[in-house]
Amino acid sequence: MAAGMDQKKLDMELPTGGPVQRVRVTLTSLEMKSVERVCGSLLKEASEKGVRVKGPVRMPVKRLRITTRKTPCGEGSKTWDRFQMRIYKRVVDIFATSELALQITKGAVVPGVQVEVTVA
Repeated sequence: MAAGMDQKKLDMELPTGGPVQRVRVTLTSLEMKSVERVCGSLLKEASEKGVRVKGPVRMPVKRLRITTRKTPCGEGSKTWDRFQMRIYKRVVDIFATSELALQITKGAVVPGVQVEVTVA
């Protein structure tokens, strides 16, 4: 029964016209501050437009690790270097028409942040 109610909410129309769709915005970056900045600007734009938003959902951090020997020839003491790259990810669901979603996601451009928009 709850699934039917959610469908009714999605089928409603906004004053601008057109059906309401769920637009999923996925933000990915190597820097946490830039992801949070873009996420905050998305939420601010959505609240100004009066659109319902779900999120941000913080996904687990991916840590890509490489451990390697410091010495190239293998001589000397066995010392190791440990490198890691962290990937931060946030997911935001916006319930709006496609035109409103485009306006909201248009302003969120920061170098180093990948923005993926999926309409469901």
